[in-house]
Order: sequence, then C-alpha cells, then structure tokens
Amino acid sequence: MNSPLFARWRRRKFLLAAASLAGWSAAGAATEAPPKQLRIGFQKSAVNLVILKQQGALEKRFPGTTVSWLEFPAGPQLLEALAVGSLEFGLTGDSPPVFAQAAGKDLVYVGAEPPKPLSSAILVKPGSSLHTLADLKGRKIALQKGSSAHYLVVRALDKAGLAWSDITPIYLPPSDARAAFERDSVDAWAIWDPYYAATELDIRPRTLATGQGLSNNNSFYLASRAFAEQQPQAVSTLLAELSRADGVVQGQRKEAAQLIADFSGLNLATVHLFLSRRPSSPAAPLSATTVADQQRVADAFQRLGLIPKPVKVADIVWQPGRARVASNNNS
Repeated sequence: MNSPLFARWRRRKFLLAAASLAGWSAAGAATEAPPKQLRIGFQKSAVNLVILKQQGALEKRFPGTTVSWLEFPAGPQLLEALAVGSLEFGLTGDSPPVFAQAAGKDLVYVGAEPPKPLSSAILVKPGSSLHTLADLKGRKIALQKGSSAHYLVVRALDKAGLAWSDITPIYLPPSDARAAFERDSVDAWAIWDPYYAATELDIRPRTLATGQGLSNNNSFYLASRAFAEQQPQAVSTLLAELSRADGVVQGQRKEAAQLIADFSGLNLATVHLFLSRRPSSPAAPLSATTVADQQRVADAFQRLGLIPKPVKVADIVWQPGRARVASNNNS
C-alpha cells in the first residue's frame, strides 16, 4: 500500500486532478464574479479546512468576500445548516449526506478526500467483557445518528452476523457519548478522530474494531446547489486551496499540528496521534469509484429501513463542466 510505486501513482493522480481543476478554473474565471459571502461549516476533524481557517487563506483568495466559519459537533448538524441556507460549503463523513439526500435536502457533493479507515473505531473500556464484534449482541452502543460512526456500526454488525435489532443504539453527539462511555452507561462507543485519539490517550480504551475492512470512512465536501451552480469557479478554488492545505499537513507536520492544536484546544499529542493515521488527503471531484462506494453506504441504510427511501448518490454529485455550462447559460 505504501510502496514507492503506489506513492508515485497517488502523486501522479493528485497532480492530474490539480491540473484539471486549475485549467478549468482559469477558463471560467472571466465569467464569474466572486461570491459576496462564503459561510463554511467544519468540524474538528476537518483538518484541511482548519488549516485554511488558521492561515486566513480563503480571505486572501476571495478579496471582497465575507468569509465566515461555523463549527459543528458532527456532520448531521452541519448539513442541516447547509440545507436551510445558513452555509454555502462544508465537510462531513460518509453517512450524513445519505440521510440528507433521503430527506430531500437540496445540496450536492462537490469534492472528496481519500479513504481514512483507521480514523474511526468502536471502543470498549479496558476491562470490558466484549472482545469480538459478535459480543455486541444485546449491548448498548453510543453513536451519533446519521454519522460515519453509524455506518461503521452497521458494517460491524454485518461482519458479526448480527441484525441491527440485536443492539440498542444510544444516539448521542460526541461529547455526550464520551461522558456516557466513561460512566459505563453504554457498553461501546463508535467514534471518529480526533475524539477517538483524545479518548485513547486519556482513558486507554480497547479498540474493538476500526474501519479497516469495514468502512472506508470517506470524507466529502458538500455545497448548496445554488452555490455550486452559480459559483463553480469558487468551488474549484476551494478544492485547490484544500489540496494546498493538505500539502502543509504532509510536508510541515509540526507547524500544521500546532495550528490545529491552537484552534481545537486539543493537546499536541492528540493532534499528532490522529494525524499519524490520516493519509495524504487532497480534495478533488468525486471519482466513479467513490460514488460507487458511497452508494453502498446509502443502500445499507435503506435495507435496514434507517432512511425512508432509496437514493441514487450520483443524482446529487456536482459535475464541474455541467455546472459551468449552467452558470454561463444563466448569465
């Protein structure tokens, strides 16, 4: 996975994507005025966005635009704000967009980062009697409803041959879930970084499973449909800046970790731990492989009756060329 050949392939893929975005952006620049406002939703796990915020990079790239940053505890809350017009752009894990699409929210996928299967986990206390996924039967599991942790639990139960009805999900946001976990009100907790890393260092839980072999734990950038269609150049610029920020994380780890710690209040040990299992994560439009992977997430939730209807992920995937045509036709 980390062979020199794979590293060269990954770098080539990133450079080709960046060149494509840059070329397309230059072509569209003359026909699009910059946005008047850009409200960005993010979480502590949104590393590239945090770097941009701490650097003031978007304020420099969008002179004259009022850039606002709004932090959310998890993806479902962020996408609700996006759907009601309180945001233009944000980052979530794999599950929140599925629930939003099933609920008819008017938003679109505009970008994705590579998979991060090691960045989420199902945790149990050190002295817990749970040692296998099959041991989850009859247990209470804390998780944020509609989050990437939700899908991780779905896949874990599938692997163990258990039904969703075999467990009792306790739906809590991360801070409340940790409190419940610490006081033994639940038997296990499904969570993502940096909450996962902070808990590892603070209370030394056992990791029952990570996403490895269960969930790719993909991260997605989403935008309101109006913003994506009317500001395709701005979306392209955002993806390019996010990829630049990832270069800072990969090449200037000490400086990046300090920026993240200064923003989040997390100690540097926690930041370095969660960054250590985060692969290089440039942002790019969704590939066919990523769309197919996300469709599997949607299908899993639909089979369990956790979303009210089937959804076709491809229906809300932004197509830069089409967006540009639509923008030009409406000018």
